Amino acid sequence: MATLEICCYGAECALNAEQAGADRIELCAAPPEGGLTPSYGLLQTVISQVTLPVHPIIRPRGGDFCYSETEFRVMKADIALVREMGFPGLVIGLLDAGAHIDLQRMEEVMTLCDGISVTFHRAFDLCHNPYRALEELSGLGVDRILTSGQQECAENGLVLLTALNQWSQAMGGPVIMAGAGVRLSNLQRFVDAGLTEVHSSAGKPVSSPMHYRKAGVSMSALGPADEFTRYVVDEEMVSAMKSMLQ
Repeated sequence: MATLEICCYGAECALNAEQAGADRIELCAAPPEGGLTPSYGLLQTVISQVTLPVHPIIRPRGGDFCYSETEFRVMKADIALVREMGFPGLVIGLLDAGAHIDLQRMEEVMTLCDGISVTFHRAFDLCHNPYRALEELSGLGVDRILTSGQQECAENGLVLLTALNQWSQAMGGPVIMAGAGVRLSNLQRFVDAGLTEVHSSAGKPVSSPMHYRKAGVSMSALGPADEFTRYVVDEEMVSAMKSMLQ
């Protein structure tokens, strides 16, 4: 039976994902950025209320995964906090300027994470050579790699996902976890390809409860946005995905 990881952007979403049958939660903030490190308040609320394994993402900003020394210090401090709070794992990824795994810094990360699970996130999908990256991450002792097979969505990357999964299983390397556009309608394709873990946001849009809605003003730095709609975990979708995997 494949493991179902749900990406959650809030405490309520994490609680709903657990109730619906998720196996593990990736905890993030800032959906428009693709996931940033959660606040202390979010971390504390989730660790105190959710019994599932929760793996917070360690990502100080959006954009690429080639970090300055100051940004790396922030990441190391966040790793220490997450470990001190008792989370069983975390999600992280660092690349160098040549789009290869930043081995020196990842070695530091693995030392700091001794005793907890490490997932290398979709920075993998921006790396120059996925097979070299897989070999290096295996040598580092990373537990899993979240990847779309270096495509915009994992369904389009299924050929590479299958090859990486077979190679990693043969050498006793990290679990290859498919993510990006994984949903109920295509879930069986990943199972049939032999993947043992899948990652999904399983989200749905919900409308704001606000009655007065100021037009023409956006709080998003990324451009015009709908300030009165947000995505939350769809419990029915999570439950249906879990049932299919069983």
